[in-house]
Amino acid sequence: MNRLSAIFSFIFLLAVMPCIAAEAHGGEEAGEEKIDAKEIIFEHLGDRYGWEVPFCHGKSIPLPIIVWGHDGLHCFMSSKVEHGRTYVDGNATFKVAGEDSEHKGKIVEIIDGKEYKPWDISITKNVLGLFIAVALVIISILNVARWHKRNGYKAPRKFTGAIESLITFVYDGVIKPTLKDRAMKFAPYLLTVFFFILYMNLLGLIVVFPGGANLTGNIAVTLVLSIFTFLLTNVIGTKHYWKEILWPDVPLWLKFPIPIMPIIEIFGALTKPAALTVRLFANMLGGHMIILVLTLLIFIFAAMGPVVTGGMTVISVAFSVFMLLIDVLVSFIQAYVFTMLSTIFISFGQEREHHKEEAHGHKESATTAESPAAG
Repeated sequence: MNRLSAIFSFIFLLAVMPCIAAEAHGGEEAGEEKIDAKEIIFEHLGDRYGWEVPFCHGKSIPLPIIVWGHDGLHCFMSSKVEHGRTYVDGNATFKVAGEDSEHKGKIVEIIDGKEYKPWDISITKNVLGLFIAVALVIISILNVARWHKRNGYKAPRKFTGAIESLITFVYDGVIKPTLKDRAMKFAPYLLTVFFFILYMNLLGLIVVFPGGANLTGNIAVTLVLSIFTFLLTNVIGTKHYWKEILWPDVPLWLKFPIPIMPIIEIFGALTKPAALTVRLFANMLGGHMIILVLTLLIFIFAAMGPVVTGGMTVISVAFSVFMLLIDVLVSFIQAYVFTMLSTIFISFGQEREHHKEEAHGHKESATTAESPAAG
């Protein structure tokens, strides 16, 4: 039944999209502006003060705008400044900067006819999307914890079982083999990062509220996550880790008088968060852009007549659905890769001297051999 419903939905989409394209083409002939594909793509991928309503481009769910202007704190809903309107709050005047402004798309305060950027702590689309992702992570993990509190070690099923399987997969497959005896110390952070990125990736593929926020396609979000890993790696790094960076075990002429190797090691430590940032950001942003471009091809080719539009609709929808399915897989892969690389980088910071590790291993072996159980 579900498969049949999906087939009918797909056929309905194929039937409706040419009509929408023809209507858009008719609007252009009536004197409306042509479709600006670049503007539509970047408007969809960017942050906004309201959450747009699907299929109703002129409407949006208002979100709270919180700014600190020249005369203090101001709070109002984004609907007050939609469509280029100006809002007066007490003695302050606010609006969203237009296309010709250096603060394009941002809330600005008008003072003596000039635009000034206030301190902006508004709940934008991306900020609300982050809150939603955090809430989903907390609910999912606490659901697994409650299950085991009530049922002991009995295996859960359905959604709870799927979450536990992911936890086991990441912990047993990545965290424990890499960090070994220190796995439990860093597992809470690494598992939280994995589920947080996974939920953000999947929510970005949903076009209706609460989805649609391009969070991991925003370099600021991925940069903050990478900085957390960087701080955890270096702040809790062992003495041996810092020794290998500042005074590595190489010939003296590579360290003194010109510190060639220390500079290279420090540069390498600084490039690790950059690699994490760009890898996640570029992959997720690229996937979203491909889907948007494929969808906009329907409207771009609408000027060539209904036959070309119908054929392009079939091709665009088919490839869009295919890319969406690929992006679901990519969402998981990117969350896994970010967690795996973070685990590896943290393990570098937890390196200990080899002779101490060997002595510790021999001590454990001797203790095991002398124990009554071993005999």
